[in-house]
Formats: sequence, C-alpha cells, structure tokens
Amino acid sequence: MAWIARLIYLYITLFFTILQGGHATEKGSRAPSATAPGDIIIGGIFPIHEDVDKENKSFAPHLQPCVRFQERGLVRALAMINAIEVMNKSPLLTEVNITLGYWILDSCSDVSTALRATADFTQQTDCHKGSDSSTCGQPVMAVIGASNSETSIAIARQLTLKMIPQISYSSTADILSDKNRFPAFMRTIPNDEHQTAAMVSLLSTYGWNWVGIVTTDGSYGRSALDHFVSKASEKGICVAFKSILPESVTSQDVHSVITQTAKTIQDNPKVQVIVSFAKPTHMMYLYQEIKNQMLTVGQNIGSMRRVWVASDSWSSSGSVKGNLTLEDIGHVVGFTFRRGSVSSFLKYLSMLEAAGHEYTVNNSFMQDFYMQLNKNTGSGETELMSEAVNTLRENIQAGTVFSVEMAVSAIAQAVASVCRRRDCKKAGTMQPWEVLRTLWMQEFKLREEIYKFDSRGDLNLGYDVTMWRSVRGNIHVHDVVAEYHPQDNNFVHNNYSTNRHLQDLRHIISKCSNSCVAGEFKKTAEGQHTCCYECINCTENYYSNSTDMDQCLSCDTNTEWSPKGSSSCIPKVLLFFSWQDGFAVVLLTFSAVGILLALLVSALFLHQRDTPVVKAAGGPLSQAMLFSLVISFISAILFVGRPNSFQCKARQVLFGISFTLCVSCILVKTLQIQLAFQFDPRLQEILRRLYQPYAIVAVCVALQAATCICWLVLESPFKHIIRNPTTLLEDCHEGSYLAFGVMLGYIAVLAFVCFVCAFKGRKLPQQYNEAKFITFSMLLYLISWLLFVPVYVTTSGVYLPAVEMVVILISNYGILSCHFFPKCYIILFKKDQNTKSAFRKNLYEYSSKTTDSPSVSESSASGQQSSSQHYINSFSVFSVPAANLLTAAVVRHCTDQTDCLSLHKSSVRHHCLRRRASI
Repeated sequence: MAWIARLIYLYITLFFTILQGGHATEKGSRAPSATAPGDIIIGGIFPIHEDVDKENKSFAPHLQPCVRFQERGLVRALAMINAIEVMNKSPLLTEVNITLGYWILDSCSDVSTALRATADFTQQTDCHKGSDSSTCGQPVMAVIGASNSETSIAIARQLTLKMIPQISYSSTADILSDKNRFPAFMRTIPNDEHQTAAMVSLLSTYGWNWVGIVTTDGSYGRSALDHFVSKASEKGICVAFKSILPESVTSQDVHSVITQTAKTIQDNPKVQVIVSFAKPTHMMYLYQEIKNQMLTVGQNIGSMRRVWVASDSWSSSGSVKGNLTLEDIGHVVGFTFRRGSVSSFLKYLSMLEAAGHEYTVNNSFMQDFYMQLNKNTGSGETELMSEAVNTLRENIQAGTVFSVEMAVSAIAQAVASVCRRRDCKKAGTMQPWEVLRTLWMQEFKLREEIYKFDSRGDLNLGYDVTMWRSVRGNIHVHDVVAEYHPQDNNFVHNNYSTNRHLQDLRHIISKCSNSCVAGEFKKTAEGQHTCCYECINCTENYYSNSTDMDQCLSCDTNTEWSPKGSSSCIPKVLLFFSWQDGFAVVLLTFSAVGILLALLVSALFLHQRDTPVVKAAGGPLSQAMLFSLVISFISAILFVGRPNSFQCKARQVLFGISFTLCVSCILVKTLQIQLAFQFDPRLQEILRRLYQPYAIVAVCVALQAATCICWLVLESPFKHIIRNPTTLLEDCHEGSYLAFGVMLGYIAVLAFVCFVCAFKGRKLPQQYNEAKFITFSMLLYLISWLLFVPVYVTTSGVYLPAVEMVVILISNYGILSCHFFPKCYIILFKKDQNTKSAFRKNLYEYSSKTTDSPSVSESSASGQQSSSQHYINSFSVFSVPAANLLTAAVVRHCTDQTDCLSLHKSSVRHHCLRRRASI
C-alpha cells in the first residue's frame, strides 16, 4: 500500500504544480492569493505564513519567500470567503443586483510583504483613473486586515492616501484609534486600552499585585505594555519585570532573549502571575525553554507552573503548549474578542471536505496547505481532505471569525446602500471614499444584531474571558468563564460549573510581600517597588480597617481611642459619679438619713418648743439651723449623677449659703456665751445693746449670698469633659476657683470665730453648756475641710465629687451630733432634767461652785458677786423667763456682806445682792 500512497502523492503534487503554473501565467509575477470575481472587489490581507525567509541579503528589490505556514491564518481567510459567499446569496445584494468578489493576499506577518500587497490593491484603483482602463481589473473598494497592529499601521498609511476603507479584525493598538492619522482605518474589535483595563481589573479582583510582563518589540506590544503599566499603577499593581521579545520569530536574537526571559521568570518565584502579549510561537518557545532550564538545574517541572494571563494574540492558540501539558504550564486565563455563532463557517468547512479540490482552483493557500499536509501524512485524497478540514476546525478562533464576518457584513451593507442610488455593475462608478463615508454614517446588521462604529472607528463589544482546561491530557478546551463589559469595567460570570475554575485561582498568591492585615500599614523602603514593603503596627489612637493600607487612619481622640495595632477605634467609656456606684449609694444613704434625722429633730424641737432645753438650744434659731442642714444634705446629693449645667451651678451655691446660715446661727450662740461670761462688766451693757442675733445671721448670710451671685454671674461653674486616653470623665468645673475658695474660706472664718468664742465658754453648766459641743463641731469642721483642700487639689477622677460630698456629710453630721442629739437625748430619755426646777438646781450648783473658795478675800467676793450677777442676768438672753426659773429664796437678803459670808460655814459663799435677782 505504501507505493500506492506515494503514487497518489506524486499525482496531487503534479496537479497542484500545474495549477500554480497556470495561475502564475495568468497573474504574472503576483504573490500567492485567493480570488473570486465580482462587481465589487474586497481586498483581504491575512498572515497565512508566520514569517519570511530573510537569508537573501540582496540589495535589489525582491520578494522574500514566506515560511512557517499558519493554519489559523488560513482559517481567517476562509472565514472572509465564506462571509462573502453568504452575503452574495442574501437579499441585501440580490436586490441591487451586484456581487462581491475578493482578492486575498498573504502578509506573511511581515510589514514589507504587506505593503507590497497593499500596493497591488491601490494600483488597481489608480488604473481606472487613467485614459485607458480597458485592461484594468476590478478596483478594490475596501480592505479587510491586517492581523498584527504593526502591519495594520503600515498599510493604513498607504490606504489613507486613496481613502480606501480598511477594517481590521484583530489589530488592537491604541494608536489606530487616532482618526487624525488614520481616518480610513476601522476595526470590529476594541482597542488595547480596554483589554489592558480588563486585565488589570482581573488582577485586582484576585489580589495579584506582583506580576511580570512578556511582550513583543512592535507597535502592538509596546502600546499594550505602556497601557498596562499605566493602569496597573493606578490599582497598586507592580510590574516585577518586563521582557520584550523580538517581533519576528525568526530573528537572530529571539533565542537569547527567550532564554533570558525564562531565567528571569525562574529567578522571581514570588511572581506567580505573568501577563503576556507575545505571539503563539514566542510562547511555545518560552514554555519549552523554561522546561529545559528546570530539568538542567534538577528542579521539579511543577515549579514552572504559573498563572498566565493571555492577550487576544495567543489566548486561543492551544498549540503553544508544544509537548507540555496544562499541568506543567499552570493556569491560562485568556482574553478573546466576543464570539458569535460559527455555525455558518463550520458548514462551509464541511462543504470544503465534501467538494475536494473543486474550491482550490483560485485559492493557492489551500493548495499549499494540502501539499504540506500530504507531505507530512502521506494519506489518500479523501483522508487528506478530512484531515485538512479537521485541522482547520481545531484552529478556529471563534472571536476572530466573528470579527471577520462583521467586517464583511459592514462593507456589504455599505456597498448595497451606495448601489441603491446608481448602477455599480460598471467599474469605476463607485469610489472607495464613498464606501468609507457610508461605513461611518450608518449601522449594519449581522444575525439580527445591529452594530455601529464609534467615533474612533472601533466596535467595543467587550471580551470573553476564557480559561484553558485539559481533556484527556492533551486537548485544550477554552471555556468562556466570564464576559468583560468595558462600559462598566465589570465581569459577568457564567454558570457555576465554569466558575469553579476561576475559584481555583483565589488560592494563588502573587505578591512581593505578604498582605498587611487590619491593624497594620505598609512601609515601603526608599527605592523599592510600592508592592514590596514591611508591615508595621498602627500606633495608639490610629487604626487600619482593611488589608494593605498605605497609612493608618486617625481616631477621633475626642470620643475614641485605639491600642497599638488596632483595626478599629474603640469608643471612650463615659465616666461620672454614677447613681449605681456602690460608694455613691452609701453616701446617698447617709444624705437621706441626715435629711430624715434633721426633719425628725425639727419636729421634736417644734413639739417641745416651750421646754427649757429647746429654749436653751436657741429656740427659733435651732429651726433655722436644722433647715440649713436639710438644704446642705440636699446639696450633697447633687454631687451624684451625670453632671448638667443646673446641677453644677446649684450644688456649690446651695451648700455655701445653707452652711453659712448654720454657722451664723452657731456664731450667734457663741456670742451669747461671750456676752454672759467673758466680757468686762463695764462693757456688758453697751455690747448687749449692740447684740442683735437675727441681724447678725442676716448679714453673714447676705455676704455669702453676694459672693455666690458674683460667682454665678461672672464665672459660674459649668459642665465639662476631661478627655483621658481611654475614657471621658464628665465633671463640673467650678468656673472660678478663686470664688470657690472665697466661699469656703468665708465659712471657715465664721467657723473659726465660733471655735474661739466657744472654747472660752467651755465651763458652763453641764446640762446646758453648748460651748463644748460647739468647740468640738467647729474643730471637726475645720479639720475636715483643711484635709479636703490638698486632697481636692491633688485628686482627679470619677470620685473627685465624692471627696467634697464626704466632707459635707462629716460637717453636717458633726453639727447634728454635737448640737442636737444630746438635747434630743435629754428630751426623750432624761425628761426629769428638762424641767424648770432641774434648771434652777443646775444654776444654783454652778453659782455655788464659782463662788466657793477657802481663802477668799473681801475684794474677791465682791468680784464674784459681780460675776454671778452677770451670769444670772445673761440668761435672759437665752429667752428663759427669770421669775419661773429662780426665786428670791435662792439668794439671802443680807444687810451687809459680812453677815452673808458668815452664813456658810462649809466654805460655800452666797452672793449678796443689793437688789433682788431676776433671772
């Protein structure tokens, strides 16, 4: 059977050679092409070959032979042919009675070759402008192509001279959107600005901020690199390295540059994501080189795994894997042009398979493809056609096929629009610029969808995000896992089964430094990438609430705080001397008990107001003292609870005025004692006339009231907040500490006067002597307030109000205990001492003791008589009726002093009065 296969091969080779010879005779020196006649000719430039043979160094102009046949380039050309044949059968063109022809040339992925092809197109247009156009072929009305941006830029400048519309299906360089330089260029795809934005958005979504870039040294690669770096920096994504490969895959430098790129990738293990704008062949070489380096150093081939973000230039080319598997390469996430239905094209390929060589007569590219395929396989004719079509099916890029179909549809509808107004059968009746104008102005339809080029000549339909997966270890299926919409800069994911592949990517980390957690911020060393940093804890009162923050945020220190390394601010705890505080409860209990006791004593004194004890206690003045103590206890209560403006102003004023009233009443009582016992008798009458108890009390209280009013008017107490590091202490500020001191000092002066006066009269009758109790109560008051001052000045915090509250309670209870409780004891339990007779007896005994002395002289007796007289007379000040307390029987009426003295043999001397005593 082998000789039969060789015979068939020779037959097919001879057949194609004859066809090519005839074609060469017909076309002269033209390059290989695919043609079909028609009323309107559309040119096509496709990269059927990957490069040209540059070994011929001749200086003479010459055609360089194309090398490295590309099946995917042939697929694109066939897609154009199928789209034209479909349009020729559509009512759109049959109604205007015209057909479209095509003239497809090979750019060989080389700019010079593409320019020669473009020159052929423009020559036909120029031919019809001469005087003799009978020998001219059909002019080219529009051109579809090229594939690479660098090629499209070159031919666009040439086509712009004739304003021949050019529609590219895969050239994405941003510069081509500049209509000032390329007014005749259009494309059915978005420009690179949107693709790089989509890539950056993907990287940002997965938190990959330390990436590498591999691109080519051409207009497409450089433009994509610049746009990517610009947009990546805006999102905080850093480029660890940039590898720029030669544009031509047959360049002398390509091997060394790829070797260096592979080494760079291996030297950056933290770079787990690589973005590539390279060509498929570049990537195939790069993968193989990385594998070779891994094996050379003895590393596991699994360490070459990365996430490869593929641009539209190779995202659909499964051939890049070479002899590697997807398990070796890692994950490939690709961006492709939005795909449409390829059912029409698949039918066309099935028709080619059935028709055999019938469709290759005017298509030298198909002939070349069959020859190469037959050389490699040696199959029979039927098997050869089937294998050829299967190979073409494997190289279908749905997005690119759809873009080619849109370009053909746009041109066909523009031509039909022009030809509705004229007869386009005759060559030269329609100009290319008319087609260009129509393309700019009107919409076109494809499969019931309406499209229109934007102001920059682009069709921005977005991208399909694909992810490679392996089937049976070898075949790579490019699943569309998401769609990218440039208008929203948003990804729309497909169903869950495909999204599971995207979920796997979340476990991949590509960062120079680990993420700084909440509570930390990034600190970048000078000269380093912003993505390479160390994590530093936020200081006190600063926080960071998300990962990788560049700086910590400040807490509002008025109301918040945070410890070192905090992820949030903590509200400061509001503190004040609360009603629920245990100490406050104790003090409030004492205050309430004090109020109750004062009221009970007041009621008791009121009930017993006519008894000697109550009268000796001061009578109405005792009620005034008890009232003032009640107010003082109430003022102590105001020191508890959350402060407010009224409370701050009222508590000190109430205490100052009320306690001043109390001390003023005590002062009156001490002055009474001094008037009775301590003054010179010659001054007694004068002082007694000046002594006015209620006036003294009123003046003393008025002076304190004036002080408090000035205090409230000029600089009154107010509520304020003491801001501590972690707490807010609400307290009352006294406003003017000078006024506060004057108020307390004034009371202290009154208390000191009371103390001095009472101390001098401490030897009065025991049952009715208040001097000792006044002395003790004032001493207690002075000591407690003297201790209060340093404690108050040096103490701060929530219990500061309690300090003054305790002192107030001590003062109040001191007066209650010393002034009223003993009298209550007598009233309640010693009723026999609360009688007039007991009072007379007590006076008599005291009088006897003060006048009894064994060696008393006449002059001393006279002095004691005078003293006793003062004492007896002074009790009228205490409002005790004299006639009811002491009768004349107590005193002997003596004719002279000697007789009186002789009456007491036991050294008891009676006072002899020249007038009847009245008490």
